[in-house]
Parts: sequence; structure tokens; C-alpha cells
Amino acid sequence: MKTLYKKVLPNLKTDLGIKNDHATPQITKVNINVGIGSYVRRGDKNYDQVIENISALTGQKPVVTKSRLAVSNFKLREGDPVGVVVTLRGKRMYEFLTRLVGVALPRIRDFRGISANGFDGHGNYTLGIKEVTVFPEVNPDNVTRNHGLQITISTTAKDNVSAYKLLKNLGFPFKNQPKESQ
Repeated sequence: MKTLYKKVLPNLKTDLGIKNDHATPQITKVNINVGIGSYVRRGDKNYDQVIENISALTGQKPVVTKSRLAVSNFKLREGDPVGVVVTLRGKRMYEFLTRLVGVALPRIRDFRGISANGFDGHGNYTLGIKEVTVFPEVNPDNVTRNHGLQITISTTAKDNVSAYKLLKNLGFPFKNQPKESQ
């Protein structure tokens, strides 16, 4: 993915009307989040399988996030585990994005492209995947409860259109354009 970025850099500069290479948008980090609140609500404190799956996907151990407040409607106590988070940068980030675009997304059932509505207005894109078993690193025979994951791609782009053009040139299969460019 990093070598592909260097190849599409001239095309991206002309699309955005930028003259300086350093002013073009880049991907800075990728966050992967998995909510484990359903494990805690059922009384099942064993969410080690989620940690193993995310470790196999990313190549690094995730951090377990805990709740800061107690919310009685959700039967949530302060300090209960609510999620698993990994932040990827550098080489691992580009390897993960290559596997995401080239292997995992085409393995999704009835895949017709990803929606461009996941941009937040500041150049970041969020994508949700319902099943973690689309990644070949996760063995579906070892998964007792299937869980999804949320992937947030942070870029240095200032708006949705430039972030869209960056990700589109890197091979992300969008099925539509973001709202500002229509």
C-alpha cells in the first residue's frame, strides 16, 4: 500500500490541484475497535477469543477499554470492560490496509462496494464489518461467537472529498461518492 501511494501521488496531486508532495493527504493511523459489552451483559467475562482474533488480525495486542461511568439502564458499572482497541501506524498499518482492501472486503457476502457515507467531515473514514471471519487470519472453526469490528482510517485530509480521492486512488472499492462531491 505504501508503494502504491508513491505511484498514485502524481495523479492525486493533479486531482486535488496541489503542487507540493508534502501537502497531499496521507493516512496517519488506523484504529480497530470491538465492543465487548454483550459479553459482559451476559455475565460471560471470558472475552479472550476477541483479543486473540484482533491480535491475529493486527499483529499486536489490543488494549481493553473500561467504562468511566456507571450507567444503570445498561447494567454497566464503573470499571467494567466495554471494548477492545488497537491503533496501527507505519508498516503494520499499511499491511493491514492491503489485506483489508485486497482480501477481506472481497470475501464479504454480496459485496458491492463500501459506502462513502462513513466520512466525518474532517478527512477520517469509518467502516464497520459485521463478521470478523472475513479475514483469513481468523479460523472460523475456533470462533464460538461471531463479532464485528469498526475500522477508522485517519488521514491528513481537511475535507471529505480529498480523503475520498486519496482512498479511491489507493484502491478502496467505493460504491458511491461522499455527500459534498455530489
